[in-house]
Amino acid sequence: MIQRRKVLNIPEFYVGSILSVTAADPYAHGKKNTFVGICIQYSGKGLGATFKLRNIIEGQGVEICFEIYNPLIQEIKVLKLEKRLDENLTYLRDALPEYSTFDVNMAPVPLAANEEVPVNKMKVKMKPRPWSAHWEHPRFKIQGINFDFYLDEKDKEKVKEWNKPWLEFDMMREYDTSRIREKIWEEVNAELKNSSSG
Repeated sequence: MIQRRKVLNIPEFYVGSILSVTAADPYAHGKKNTFVGICIQYSGKGLGATFKLRNIIEGQGVEICFEIYNPLIQEIKVLKLEKRLDENLTYLRDALPEYSTFDVNMAPVPLAANEEVPVNKMKVKMKPRPWSAHWEHPRFKIQGINFDFYLDEKDKEKVKEWNKPWLEFDMMREYDTSRIREKIWEEVNAELKNSSSG
């Protein structure tokens, strides 16, 4: 990772930032290819760190997942540095195309060195349902969609049923007690056998 950073500047960016990534491509004109898009996902750590860019090209949604330390990457350029309300923007697949459409010749938007990274509080407009996922489910914790426009009363009741905020504090759900229970029952049965034989 250190060796890679010596030859490649990996800039600061977040989910919601617009990036331009140039990578070596033996089949492309000039032996390299540049893709511009919005970062919709940033996951993994260390050598396994990846980020996913999305753009609408000729009316078709295109997503490319890049490995940050992939030696084929020649340049990562931040065209617009910003954050969003959500840490994952994969719901843009079900949003109107305008929220994923970016000019491939977009000029970088400057940000002062001492200026904080701006948070874009945009609420995207969605395509008609059904969507590729139940984005309204509390597990997604999505703030970038105003679900009041898309859910009827029946749907809202369903979301209330799904919404169980106490579950994240329920340690017993994460703690497997099956082996302990088996051991306890073994001890109980052994005691019962000993008492009946005595």
